[in-house]
Order: sequence, then C-alpha cells, then structure tokens
Amino acid sequence: MDDMRGEIRVADQVVAVIAGVAAAEIDGITVRTGGFYHDLAKKLGGSGKGVFVVVQEGAVSIEMRVSIKYGMPIHELCRQLQEKVKDCVETMTGLDVEAVHVHVDGIDM
Repeated sequence: MDDMRGEIRVADQVVAVIAGVAAAEIDGITVRTGGFYHDLAKKLGGSGKGVFVVVQEGAVSIEMRVSIKYGMPIHELCRQLQEKVKDCVETMTGLDVEAVHVHVDGIDM
C-alpha cells in the first residue's frame, strides 16, 4: 500500500494470525497443526499453523488446512470460513483478498 506519507507493509505472518483467529471464531472448525505441511512451513520460516499466505501486488491468497467437527455441514462451514477470513483480513489490513482456499484434512470427533 502506497501513501503520500510512505509505504505500509503487512507481514504474511500477521495475515496468517488474523486468518487463524477468524477461523477460531467459527464453531465446528479447527485449524490443523502438525504433519507434513506444518513441518515444511516451520522450516521455511512460516508459522506452521495450518495457514499459508501469499501476497503479490497487493492481493492476498490464503490457504487454510482445517478439520471439521463430525456431523457439521462441511460445505456450509467452509463458506462461512472463507467469508469470515476475507472480511477480517480486508478490514484489518486494507489488502484485497483474492482467494481463501480451504482444505479439509480431518474430522474431529
């Protein structure tokens, strides 16, 4: 984001934290930790929290790995998650969220 007073940059980790907090507010969804993606993200300097962020030319793409509580409507919860994350990230950072990709990797009993 450019401004007459200078440039504002929001770190990918900040966007990931915002997305993770937004996900925690939706009953029935848990952001995944652990496993291959967790280990890879930590080695690459990321949070490893199941939220991966790419910012290019002012647009944000977010990938989230989640588990869903058994018996909950997966499609509906994922739509809610996409909308909530997009709204929170755009409101708090001023960045445009291009996509929120949700990968359901597990079921919580």
